[in-house]
Amino acid sequence: MSEKLTRHMGAVSIATLVSRILGYVRDAMVARAFGGGPLTDAFYAAFRLSNLFRRMLGEGPLSTAFVPVFSDHLARHEETEARSFFQKLFTVLGVVLAGVVALNYFGAPWIVGAAAHGFEKTDPAKFQLTIQLTRQLAPFLLFVCLAAVSAAALNSLGYFFIPSLAPAMLSISTILYILFIKRWAVDPMQGLAISTTVGGVLHLLMLLPYLSKEKMSPRWRWAPRDPDVVRVSLLVVPAIWGLSIDQINAYVDTIFASFLGNGSVTALYNSNRLMQFALALFGTAVSTATLPHMARCVAVQDWKGMKENLNYSMRLTLFAVLPAMTGLAVLAFPIVRLLFEHGRFTRANTLLTTSALIGYTLGLPAYSAVKILVSAFYSMKDTKTPVKVATLSLVVNIIGIFFLMKRWGVGGLAVATAFASVVNWSVLAHLLRKRIGAFGGRKMLKTLIQSSVASALMAVAAWNAARYLPGPLSVRVLGSVALGTMIYLILARWWGMEELTHVLAIVRRRKPTEAEAIE
Repeated sequence: MSEKLTRHMGAVSIATLVSRILGYVRDAMVARAFGGGPLTDAFYAAFRLSNLFRRMLGEGPLSTAFVPVFSDHLARHEETEARSFFQKLFTVLGVVLAGVVALNYFGAPWIVGAAAHGFEKTDPAKFQLTIQLTRQLAPFLLFVCLAAVSAAALNSLGYFFIPSLAPAMLSISTILYILFIKRWAVDPMQGLAISTTVGGVLHLLMLLPYLSKEKMSPRWRWAPRDPDVVRVSLLVVPAIWGLSIDQINAYVDTIFASFLGNGSVTALYNSNRLMQFALALFGTAVSTATLPHMARCVAVQDWKGMKENLNYSMRLTLFAVLPAMTGLAVLAFPIVRLLFEHGRFTRANTLLTTSALIGYTLGLPAYSAVKILVSAFYSMKDTKTPVKVATLSLVVNIIGIFFLMKRWGVGGLAVATAFASVVNWSVLAHLLRKRIGAFGGRKMLKTLIQSSVASALMAVAAWNAARYLPGPLSVRVLGSVALGTMIYLILARWWGMEELTHVLAIVRRRKPTEAEAIE
């Protein structure tokens, strides 16, 4: 079990690493070209709105609702029915998304007015630009959501590398625009939004050959009353709330940040992107690889296997994200300065981004654990429990914002979101244990303690290295990261941590194997 799951995690992690590196190259180029002021505030407010719809309707909830139903057919060796179900869902989803795109386009003034009301009050020009960019980004949603359900189907069939690499097309499209087209664009910000939509198209196109290989090429099959389509619809509606709560909380932060000074929305976006790097590389990668395995175990009533998958995934995630959290927190300022403080991105922008990054990073283990725990509930087709807990988390976030925003600004918004995710994690873990029984809590606690102590010692070394190492900033940051990583791995090896073996297996994976059939 763990060997195959580790291979799939390795495929997702490697592809995600490539995609995220390209994403940060894109963000750094946007920061250099457009700065960190009102222009990027407007773009990131519009992009985060599209991203919120994408996460709510596509990548997370739809995938987790689709995979258990699709896996049921695969478990019963009903490949023809599985292909037919995918094509029917693809058609229905396309029609629904076309309506959402039209709503976003024509309703942009009202949507932006609700989502970034502070712009309307403080900077009408920025508010109007956000409306224009929201319209330009509207079609992006259609293509990336269709790509998300396609990727979920390919994951269930054992394809993990290409579906996880395909989102990099968004970054490639934007990078090419800034390098070769922006200088001739009549309206560079509108061009930036259009390049983002083109990236969404390329994302979907990259998956089509693999769908064709599995005889699942999209075709028109309108069947909104098909039992499987109805099952997914019933699962996905509550899942939208339950699995997208971190994105909803982040967008709540954006709403409140729109009332703060120029650069606040951009600071939240850039800091969230840095935090999401570690989250995607470990938390999201693990949950993506784990869901098909857990769903397959549930389909054949293998509860022992399901709990083994869950325990293994949680321990591996804690082992990886705790040092990432600590490292990002202690090295936040030099990392932000190295990545973004170029061109029109000022020291004031760096300080804003740093404060938000530290706040978001404190919740990194919770964000990662929630993704896995929610996937466990959804593998059992239980969507109600995550919804209830997510609602509690949102309430906690809003209360925290009211207490912390005036005192700590954008940093307070991020800290409130992190604390809300810790609450989400704790409650979900308690309820899941009541539902399925113990799933290795002692082993997870041991991993948590050992990783926390090793991360603390690593942080001391990394902080001192960043402060005292000679040379330019890039050398000090890379040297600090390398030293901290080395110390953490040495301590893990010294203490005989089992998770180290599995992480090294992921890192040493040279070439991802496609279509490894799930047994």
